[in-house]
Amino acid sequence: MDTQLARLPRTPGKRDRTKAQNRHTILAAARHVFAELGYGATTVRDIIRATPLASGTFYNYFRSKEEIFQAIQDESALRIRPRLREERSKAESVEAFISGTFRTFFEYVASDEHSFRAIRRNTDAIRVRMDTPEIIAGFEELREDLEAAIARGLFPPVDADYLMAAIVGVAFELAERMLRRQCGDPAEAAAFATALFLGGVRGLPHLHAALGNGDALPQETNQDDNGSVS
Repeated sequence: MDTQLARLPRTPGKRDRTKAQNRHTILAAARHVFAELGYGATTVRDIIRATPLASGTFYNYFRSKEEIFQAIQDESALRIRPRLREERSKAESVEAFISGTFRTFFEYVASDEHSFRAIRRNTDAIRVRMDTPEIIAGFEELREDLEAAIARGLFPPVDADYLMAAIVGVAFELAERMLRRQCGDPAEAAAFATALFLGGVRGLPHLHAALGNGDALPQETNQDDNGSVS
């Protein structure tokens, strides 16, 4: 009986709940500050001011803005990675694998736009911090899934590492462009990316054919540092 009781999951105590809440508060504040000011201009003091917590409390959880920025990226990666793997695992064709990967990623970005903007607000920062553990793990999972798909004949015997890098690059850059549009559509972005990978530039839909007569091209919106649209 004692052994069985010892194996039961422990209910979080008040201290554990407080720690979890404080960490959540700091991360939420940091997302807003990074999105508003950009990574380069943001200081730890800016993040602390955006919370009801004391500076000493902040340093109990994070040592620097670099560490909290990494935590934001890792949390985003942890949320999206299981969805991506599930989508790829059930693919029965190259098209299903590629389109499912892009559609799932773009839908996630659209649903969690603020976190994505916080990460992408500063180009230099995102390129420096693409080496976080969970981000790297996500890239490796994509490469492993590509290798498995090649092994079972779903893909031709292409370079899985190069293909992984190409998918990642297109996904991040198209996601940013999608968010800049007045009505960014994840399905449209996924269809474009899928057509690009499956047919190359020659396989992309022509704008004049897709838009019809008299329709305007999709417009990007201009945003100030606060994310306001003009």
